[in-house]
Amino acid sequence: MMIVFHLLYFSAAGLLLTYGLNCYYLIRLHRRALRERAAGADSEESVEGLADQSLPTVLTQLPIYNEANVAERVMRAAAAMTYPEGRHEVQVLDDSTDGTRSRVDRTAAELRAAGKRVNVVRRSDRHGFKAGALAHGLEQTDAELVAIFDADFVPPSNFLLRLAPAFQENERLGLAQARWGHLNPGDSILTFAQSIGIDGHFTIEQAARSGGGLFMNFNGTAGIWRRRTIEDAGGWSSDTLTEDLDLSYRAQLAGWKTRFFSDVVVPEEIPGTVAGFKCQQFRWAKGSIQTAKKLFPRVFRAPLPFRVKVQAFFHLTHYLIHPLIVFIAVLALPVLWTLPLHLPPAAFALVALILATAMAGPSSLYFVSQRQLYPNGLRRLLFLPALMAVGIGLAVSNGRAVAEGFFGRKAGEFVRTPKRGDRPGGLRYRVTGKVGPVWELGLGAYCALSLFFYLQAQNYLIGPFLALYTVGFLFIGLGGFIEAMDFSRRLARPARRETP
Repeated sequence: MMIVFHLLYFSAAGLLLTYGLNCYYLIRLHRRALRERAAGADSEESVEGLADQSLPTVLTQLPIYNEANVAERVMRAAAAMTYPEGRHEVQVLDDSTDGTRSRVDRTAAELRAAGKRVNVVRRSDRHGFKAGALAHGLEQTDAELVAIFDADFVPPSNFLLRLAPAFQENERLGLAQARWGHLNPGDSILTFAQSIGIDGHFTIEQAARSGGGLFMNFNGTAGIWRRRTIEDAGGWSSDTLTEDLDLSYRAQLAGWKTRFFSDVVVPEEIPGTVAGFKCQQFRWAKGSIQTAKKLFPRVFRAPLPFRVKVQAFFHLTHYLIHPLIVFIAVLALPVLWTLPLHLPPAAFALVALILATAMAGPSSLYFVSQRQLYPNGLRRLLFLPALMAVGIGLAVSNGRAVAEGFFGRKAGEFVRTPKRGDRPGGLRYRVTGKVGPVWELGLGAYCALSLFFYLQAQNYLIGPFLALYTVGFLFIGLGGFIEAMDFSRRLARPARRETP
């Protein structure tokens, strides 16, 4: 039995190191793409066309479900985007069951009175969730291009003029994706840590995939699809929880091209609660694994370069790092008690160097993104340990999501992430995660105990990792526990009537 524990432990550690080392490859591709862009080989500024009648017709879809705090904001921003008159329509896909409906109707009426083309589309049920709503709305238009924004995004006025002309320049371009910005990074340590993670994903990973000829994904919002691409790839599908990733891969397998616009930024509202963040990440983790099960066999069999297949594997299975983290956390103590880990000084230095290099991969990715995006990028990196702790703290919840993605037979319910918006006195939405804070608190305490025994045994190689694991699990667990207690106190107070 101990041999099995040892194999599991070192296999998990080895796989984690592999994912970490892959970050350096993405950084290399990103830097090469920057050099090519600087040389004029891929100038994003050249695609902004004039607002004339030669531009393709565009439908902007806004999928909304119980988004009372942000629905009006995204509707007004979408309607304010500059585009030739008569060639842009806003379609609000409202599946709401609460006061959001009245706000959507009122805002749509005001925008139509101001001369904007805004239509509200509702269904009798939420069949297919977001994917079903997008497919249903597409049936009611003949627009050539489809822009999509989630309710918590605020597109800039020049968004369409920056991206739409690219589809005229390249007839095989099927998807144009913009970079996510942030509306509320300074709300808390949690939101600031998330903003660094989002910057790393878009600035490095998406730019590397787009510029390096790899498969890139639509991020579900802040992008434009060619309608013919959606149809050619088989349309929107709800058999995974990441309909965006699923369609992106099917489109590229069908020969369509994708492009990432790093200098077109669409700000979004970052989840401000631990529960909301866990809910969002659970959906992404489960959906990514579902998509890997569904499509990676096709990618593997496709006539693609080997490096594209390898990177597609890393891309689709990225969330495997979370169950690997849990394995390492749980097995660290049994391994200490059953396997001598004391090494000669030279061997210790070599192993420590390998571990540090691999584990620094993700940090290097975030380091490069912060230096590139912000004048005070170095100062922002002081929050990097918080990002690492938050990522580790998600391992229990995302580990369950990965298991459900692998072994579950159904896609599951699409649970939207609550948004606060900028309306004073807005509605308070709540989600309940599938993994309660007691599990994170328990694993955090266990990691603290393991750290104590490792230090007692004067085994300092694993100590820093266990310390970070302890902080991460306790941070997410305590945050979730405090939020649950606060919600319980509010339930005990007399209810306050909200004005729709």
